[in-house]
Amino acid sequence: MNHVRRCLVLVCDVSDIRSLPGLRLWFLLPVLLFTGETAARDPNVVFILVDDWGVTDAAVLGSDFFETPAIDRLAADGLRFTQAYAASPVCSPTRAAILTGRSPARLDMTIWHEGARDGGPKDRPLLNAVSRPNLPREEVTLAELFRAKGYATIHIGKWHLGRAAWYPETQGYDLNVGGTCWGAPVSYFYPYRGAWSASDPELRYVPIGPGKEGDYLTDRLTDHAIEAVRRHRGEPFFLSLWFHTVHTPIMGKPKLVRRFQNRSPGAVHRHAEYAAMIACLDDNIGRLLSVLEELDLADDTIVVLTSDNGGVDFPSRRSGNRPPTSNAPYRSGKGTLYEGGIRVPLIIRWPGRTQPNGICRIPVTSQDFLPTFAAGCGLADDLPAESDGISLMPLLDNPEADLGRDTLYWHYPHYYPRMTPGSAVRQGNWKLIHYYEGDRTELYDLASDEGETTDLARQHPDRVRRMRQLLDTWRTSVQAKAPRPNPDYRAGTP
Repeated sequence: MNHVRRCLVLVCDVSDIRSLPGLRLWFLLPVLLFTGETAARDPNVVFILVDDWGVTDAAVLGSDFFETPAIDRLAADGLRFTQAYAASPVCSPTRAAILTGRSPARLDMTIWHEGARDGGPKDRPLLNAVSRPNLPREEVTLAELFRAKGYATIHIGKWHLGRAAWYPETQGYDLNVGGTCWGAPVSYFYPYRGAWSASDPELRYVPIGPGKEGDYLTDRLTDHAIEAVRRHRGEPFFLSLWFHTVHTPIMGKPKLVRRFQNRSPGAVHRHAEYAAMIACLDDNIGRLLSVLEELDLADDTIVVLTSDNGGVDFPSRRSGNRPPTSNAPYRSGKGTLYEGGIRVPLIIRWPGRTQPNGICRIPVTSQDFLPTFAAGCGLADDLPAESDGISLMPLLDNPEADLGRDTLYWHYPHYYPRMTPGSAVRQGNWKLIHYYEGDRTELYDLASDEGETTDLARQHPDRVRRMRQLLDTWRTSVQAKAPRPNPDYRAGTP
């Protein structure tokens, strides 16, 4: 943090000094006030959230194809978590958990906004659990806590936590640029919309101001973030820069796409357009970090970089019918409770606490951000009741500290490609997944099988029983909603 030494200038009339009769002298006496170094101003916070960013989707994270020099430098300057988890395998629930410190199950927000509104498929054995489409305004958010402390609060980019009556400006943010209930762009190029806009303008419109042909959404959101940092440089600010990238449609800048098309693909990562999106993301993170340096704010600014869920590892029309990424060595991806669906990148640079090139292997989760900022930024007196996270401050000081927690929980009672409704618990290095269809369980030892290739449920029935009891007790404690039998389902019907 920057410190200031204060100096008091005294103007003294010494004309009465007897040894110098008749001589009037004026001295400017600089007197250093021995108060030591003054306390720094409250730290700024820049929280960068990337959409669908996979756990290995950067060079520093192990990619053999993507180029991410700015992200790599941020990791070198701070603390990288190797076992960070999203609160959910899909976006909206994780975003709600980040803001409130509460489990998606406790919030009754367990699927993305549109999924909560349409209720899910009607031709499966179960009906999706009921989920709220909007983050209740009664919930206490990080933005509200920071604003109460005197921070300027700024949201830029994807919101996806409710329609207009639940937009960021109703949840503690002074400024909202582009945050709507819209979950994904029709195009990353101006005007960022398409035919869907005709049926639901609110859902398919990103209000980020004027633009021109060729403008790219990730660049423009960063432009707004930089403008906000410059405007609020003289006061503490909390900036949520929540990119739409790298969510589908997989659509990179042509020049960057050509660059990766002319490179040999990696063994794991090989999608040139997705690599171009990652490179553009990295460029913009680098731009923002450079501005913090230019304004002499870097030493006063906490930077967090993470993702809302695992990477998309399956093909779709909007990805050119190719998987955008691979989460290998972790199994599966977005929408599932396997490691590839919930394990995410996390880098924290906290000046005065984190050390360069730090590595933390302790499991952490999205719910931990609110209690961490509450403790580290002096918001603890306003911490909401029933927080489901714990402060990570001990890990920032010592990445091997014992947090006193050995269990994490997930609840996703919904259908998704390759996933039926389920919940999961991790206790130590053991992980149990419970599927509601058929009341089925799977058990994995992550210490020896991080790829979850071997289901050990039959070999360890006692452990399955104990962990299932843990999971059931937790689901009851947070009043988790369960999927319901579908009375209209007929097995074998098309």
